[in-house]
Amino acid sequence: MANTSLNQEQLVNNSSLNTVDIRQLPKILLRRRFLCLGVSCIVMSVASLLAVNTKTNYQSSMQILVNSNLYEGVRSSNIRVDANNELTEPNLSVSDYSAQMKLMQSSKLIQKAVNVLRPHYPDITVEDIQGKNEHGKQTSLVVKQLEGKSGANQVLSPVFEITFRDDDPIKTQRVLQSLKKVYQDYNIEQQQERLNKGLAFVSNRLPEIKKEVSQAEKNLELFRRKHNILDPEVQSKILLESLATIQKQRETTRAQIKDVQARYNNLEKKIASFSQNALIAARLNQSTRYQSLLTDFQETEQALTREQMRYTEDAPIIEKLKQQHQNQRRLLQQEAKQLLGDQAVNTSITEKELLTQGQITGVDPMLVQEFIQVQTFLLGLNANEKSLAESEQKLRSQLNTYPSLIAEYNRLLPAVETSRKTLEQLLQTQQYLGLKIAQGGFDWQILEEPALGTSTSNRRLFLLLGGVIVSPILGVVVALTWGMFNYTIYSVQELQKRTKLQLLGSVPKLAPRPLQKRLSSLFLRKRRHLAPSFVEANTWLPCHESLDMVYQNIQIFKYSFPFKSLMLTSALPREGKTTLSLGLAASAARMHRRILLIDANLRHPNLHKILNLSNDWGLSLLLVDETNTHVQDYIQPIHPSIDILTAGPTPEDTIKLLSSQRMKELIDRFEQTYDLVLIDAPPMLGTVDARILGSFAHGIVMVGRIGQVTPNELTQAIEILSKLNLIGIIANAVSGSQGEWGVGE
Repeated sequence: MANTSLNQEQLVNNSSLNTVDIRQLPKILLRRRFLCLGVSCIVMSVASLLAVNTKTNYQSSMQILVNSNLYEGVRSSNIRVDANNELTEPNLSVSDYSAQMKLMQSSKLIQKAVNVLRPHYPDITVEDIQGKNEHGKQTSLVVKQLEGKSGANQVLSPVFEITFRDDDPIKTQRVLQSLKKVYQDYNIEQQQERLNKGLAFVSNRLPEIKKEVSQAEKNLELFRRKHNILDPEVQSKILLESLATIQKQRETTRAQIKDVQARYNNLEKKIASFSQNALIAARLNQSTRYQSLLTDFQETEQALTREQMRYTEDAPIIEKLKQQHQNQRRLLQQEAKQLLGDQAVNTSITEKELLTQGQITGVDPMLVQEFIQVQTFLLGLNANEKSLAESEQKLRSQLNTYPSLIAEYNRLLPAVETSRKTLEQLLQTQQYLGLKIAQGGFDWQILEEPALGTSTSNRRLFLLLGGVIVSPILGVVVALTWGMFNYTIYSVQELQKRTKLQLLGSVPKLAPRPLQKRLSSLFLRKRRHLAPSFVEANTWLPCHESLDMVYQNIQIFKYSFPFKSLMLTSALPREGKTTLSLGLAASAARMHRRILLIDANLRHPNLHKILNLSNDWGLSLLLVDETNTHVQDYIQPIHPSIDILTAGPTPEDTIKLLSSQRMKELIDRFEQTYDLVLIDAPPMLGTVDARILGSFAHGIVMVGRIGQVTPNELTQAIEILSKLNLIGIIANAVSGSQGEWGVGE
């Protein structure tokens, strides 16, 4: 005990000197690589943002060829192309081109361009485009005449270059595009103005001719709509062809009628020569009503025969069909008597013969059928002949009206053609005069279209290059500064070296939920009387071995009395002491020990969340309950060897409850009931809860999370626990390359 206190005092004195070795700088950079990368990205983003927001001057240009039509003959004979393919007009007046340059820069034309740009730039003005400085010199819009070579002499070419500068590349292009449109419109206006001077007669005469053409076309259109025809002559020819076709069809139909009528008379004579019974049968055959009734009677009789094979005689459908059969039989008899009259009584025709009508003695059924077919065909031919006669009469009446229509059409069509021809001649005359008059003045032609503005400065490039160079340097500086002033422990060796405490073991990072599943699996195996074992063939095997080794190191620690109660704490929150408490409880359970795990973090309980237990009752309520008869009601078993006492509802005064005599009595009672009492305590820094709980426990184990706790924080926590029974420290969240198994020095 004395040696341990002495080592702790030395630790406090030595660890106060928080110096960083130069050889650790690469390790600091490696550990703070994400900080370095983040700072570099931020610096680069700021540089990019500044580069984006930096106003860069852009320039766009276009070229216009100014042709002087006044010097057509001179230009055709004297224009030459020099070695640089530049046009030269040595004989043109310089003053003419100067006037054109002033016209391009005039406020009148620029104002029109401003009006075109207003939808995109509502606040733009003529001064913004002209951009005149205090000396009156234009700085934004510049119009200059390019120079060409004529032999050894420098002469002015008819090409003008127009440039515009602004901090928006799109605006530079749009301004020049609007100027191009204004120049082209102005050129067209000037040509149109010159054209109108010589077109007085044509312009006055043209509306009248157009009106005459419109009226003639309107009269022709009204004629066509009124009579529903396009060309009467063509339509009359179509009607004549249709009339000839109908006449031919009538002749064919008449010949067929003559032949069929002769056949019909012959059949009628044959039928008349048969007996009275055959005449009666023929009469019955000619009666459509009788034939229809007979067909219905036969269908009913067939249906009755089919249904009698399926149903009995007293079935409703059989009775219905029988009744229908009788009714149809009676109607047939009545119809036969009505057709034959007394002749049916005087002859020997039986009822069956009347119903079958095809079996009357002396009558040939085929002859009767042929007679009926001939009669039907004859009726159809007569009807067809009548229809053809009506069509022929209708066509003849239509053809009678066409002579007058053709005469009116021949009067309207020449008027339209004459008016159109006159209009075409006037338009040709107008075009000829326009070409002649348009030869005067100047003609502006675009040689080079305005392009998107190009940058005239490299400020953005300088900012981006500076960001690329400065960002990694600044990231490294910030990472090193942060690492030196906020240095955390990143290895087990450094943890043991700085604390001078007994290293009880190093544990990789544990996941609580798989551990809970293992406890449940062990619980099920216990209930099934299977051998309890936490060692399974999966990824959790190293975790359990490390926890078993930690538990064994605690057990073999040389003290004069055994540890009945053990408190786990840490310097900071979220260092993994709750998960390690569960792991130690599982390891002790494997050693056939009975364990009680207490969640003493009343301010921020977490154990019930990991195990999915209820926290409606727990330590806080048990400390208030002065009776000892219902202590077991507050405890929740999760395993035959492991019981859990959750923190319970958060109390108003945590310090008062933890420092009470009731807390000490409960710890003493639990030590008598269980083999080991594990206390999951709050972190040491920030509250005094862990200090109070440490005075009740037989032993205290510190948990240090690698990569999170700093030497100063760990030193402060150890200094607080120096007067208590601090037996050692556990390195948590150790990577595979840093893992150390067994007891430290």
